[in-house]
Amino acid sequence: MSAAPPDLSAPDTRRLAREGTASLLGSAISATMGFALIVVLARTLGDAGAGVVLQTIAVFTIVLSLARAGMDSAAVWIMPRLASHNPAAIRGTLTSMLLITAVLSTVCGALTVALAPQLAQLGDSHASDVADAVALVGWFLPAGALVLVALAATRGLGGIVPYVSVGSIGLPVIRPIAVWAVAIAGGSYASVALAWAAPLPLALVAAAFVLRVQVARHERTAGVRGSWRVDPAIRRSVVAYALPRTLSAGMEQSLIWLDVLIVGIIAGSAAAGIYGGASRFIAAGLIIDTALRIVVATRFSSLLFQEKYGEVQALYRIAARWLVLLSAPIYVVLAVFAPVVLGWLGPEFEQGSTALAILCVGAILTCTTGNIQSVLLMSGRSGWAAFNKAVVLALNVGGNLILIPLIGVNGAAITWAFSMLVDAVLAVIEVRHFIGIRMEFGTIAYALLIALTTFGIPAIAFRLSLGATLPALALSLAVSALLFVGWCALDRDRLQLRDFALLARRQKPREGDTLTGGLSEVASRG
Repeated sequence: MSAAPPDLSAPDTRRLAREGTASLLGSAISATMGFALIVVLARTLGDAGAGVVLQTIAVFTIVLSLARAGMDSAAVWIMPRLASHNPAAIRGTLTSMLLITAVLSTVCGALTVALAPQLAQLGDSHASDVADAVALVGWFLPAGALVLVALAATRGLGGIVPYVSVGSIGLPVIRPIAVWAVAIAGGSYASVALAWAAPLPLALVAAAFVLRVQVARHERTAGVRGSWRVDPAIRRSVVAYALPRTLSAGMEQSLIWLDVLIVGIIAGSAAAGIYGGASRFIAAGLIIDTALRIVVATRFSSLLFQEKYGEVQALYRIAARWLVLLSAPIYVVLAVFAPVVLGWLGPEFEQGSTALAILCVGAILTCTTGNIQSVLLMSGRSGWAAFNKAVVLALNVGGNLILIPLIGVNGAAITWAFSMLVDAVLAVIEVRHFIGIRMEFGTIAYALLIALTTFGIPAIAFRLSLGATLPALALSLAVSALLFVGWCALDRDRLQLRDFALLARRQKPREGDTLTGGLSEVASRG
């Protein structure tokens, strides 16, 4: 006898619609403000000055990934389970997680400040500026780590709006404004970097307030008063999960930012500024990825805990299809019109056009695997994620050291693209082996075909006929948008875009509508 087809209830669907809308909005604002930050740095400081600040941000971000002790991922993993099955343990578990983060991040901050002068011995004449800036922002590492863990906990407890408001809107909006104000006032490179880090304590206060309200609400609803002491069994589970995640998060951020540092050391701060500017454009295509990940990660955790693998498969399939359908067009346009978009930063940044095109190709291939990393992590297999990151980091460092001296920033781009693809493929293999969740190549390939046809062909045609110009870009976008919307409208049922519309409109689903349509088909096959 076959199992009854899994389904999501109407309240679940409405909740995902509300959270998806907020998450999508926040991700869009965050990406826009990230782009604004790059423009501000490039226009006020030039390629060398932007390179100094971006290298400082790279060091801060890499160390921060270690300083948060894996507790942010652990919070997303454990909090939905505690909220559903053991609300009395939330308070003590959170206290333990924040205390561990505070201690480790303080140690990391002190070491960063103490070791910062060593950076002056590396790279070009601006290396001493990088060292000064790192020494200043290092003091903000504890606040940064605690912000990330607290926000992750609010997300795990069902608070997408606070997470988005503080992490995706508040911080990203304040940062370019603060950086611009200091830069136009004639501040040093170190002062500009300090302006980037300074809003973190304010964000921590806001996140702590929201978290306190959420914990009290969960305890009141369950009729319990949680203890400040953590259950030893839960603490062991959290630490066991977080330890490998600490390593993998450090390596993950190293994969994102280490190439900027290596470019700066080998090719100079100006080259680091150019490559950093090009690589940050990739964040534009991450809007959909981030929005979907924020929503589905906690859902993956809950469904996997209940062993509802059919629903996990369906949710993963739909999210992957939407990710490719909506992210790939951004990368296609960026790749074809790379000289135009980089020219917005300044004429010297157009040297990174080939690098940006390479990065876009790598991003398209990687996004075809969907939110596979979230599935792997929410299954509790953080150790395998750490193993993947170790393999990929070794490839990344080796590739950068070999290719950057030979072909400059293009070598860094090739290395990054290859590393991200390897990371995704490893996760796909592991998730299929351990959980039975598989990529559905047909549906993903079809979504990719739509993106490449409707955006790729017009972009190439206008680029060849009108050149790499702003009018060509504008015409390409106009024609592509019409083709894309028309194709999707005609094929909306196959693409399940009615479900995505729920995310955009917060619409109450009609009878029979589910966010994971086609679950019965998945269940019968699985």
